[in-house]
This record gives sequence, C-alpha cells and structure tokens, in this order.
Amino acid sequence: MGIIAWIVLGAIAGFIATFIMGSREGLIMMVILGIVGAVVGGFIAGTVLGIADITGFNLTSLVVAVFGAIVVIFVARLAMGSGGRLSSRRS
Repeated sequence: MGIIAWIVLGAIAGFIATFIMGSREGLIMMVILGIVGAVVGGFIAGTVLGIADITGFNLTSLVVAVFGAIVVIFVARLAMGSGGRLSSRRS
C-alpha cells in the first residue's frame, strides 16, 4: 500500500475513531492517530486474533485501523488521566 493510501486510510480511521470516542483532534493528529491505529490494530489482529494483516484499502483494513485508533485513544486517555489526578492531589 502506498504512502498516499496510508494517509487516506489513516485520516478516515482517525476521524471515525475520534468521533466514536468523543475526542477533539486536529486533522494532522487524526491522520497520525489513524496510521498509528492501523499499526496497533494490525498487530493486535495478526498476533492476538489471528486475522490477516492489513492488505490494502478495503473494509477489513479500515475496521482494523479504527479499532487500533480507538485502543490508542483509550490508552492515551488513561495515561493523561492518571497524571491529571496526581497533580490535583498535590494542590
């Protein structure tokens, strides 16, 4: 899959994931989130679930990328949330 296809798939996956999770990200961050989500989702789908990896611009690849982006948003919220709670305890 070419770099343009990765960017387009990442943008679509990032947009869907931020919509589902209620997150507010800019366009560039949505694309990055979608691409990272595709990598994370591909790893989870390939190693844990035994599903074929991302093979091109198709519905399976989009679902895997969206799932991965949701996981990335969830983990980021956990990481940022714990830091916020720690700082509020100090004050």
